[in-house]
Amino acid sequence: MAGIELLPKEYGFVALVLVLYCFFNFWMAFQVGQARKKYKVNYPTLYALESENKDAKLFNCVQRGHQNSLEMLPMFFMLMILGGIKHPLICASLGAFYIVGRYFYFTGYASGDPRNRLNLGKYGFLALLGLMICTISFGVNLVLA
Repeated sequence: MAGIELLPKEYGFVALVLVLYCFFNFWMAFQVGQARKKYKVNYPTLYALESENKDAKLFNCVQRGHQNSLEMLPMFFMLMILGGIKHPLICASLGAFYIVGRYFYFTGYASGDPRNRLNLGKYGFLALLGLMICTISFGVNLVLA
């Protein structure tokens, strides 16, 4: 357990926020599954075609909201994990704020009008910027130490 002692005890909050995002991701995946049933889009079809399904845009908006969150996940996790080593409480707070922003991004997208994703969802990107600053601070601190 010597490796764990190298991390500040507050790093546990970073770990908990990361797990919270995993649950959030499961919820979004469930929403896509529900949309598949509702709009009759069978596997392995990733996106519905408007020429074949009158509800294609509605389904695709739900699918795209989840897909975009998956695309952002590696960056979010990396910034949380690294930046959280030096700034665990700030990163955990920013991570929680990011998840709330992602919720509004997803639900806005899933409304069927892609423009709605940015109403409140755009503020999640501020959390990412904060996480980038924390990670830069961690990297600079390592280099100058």
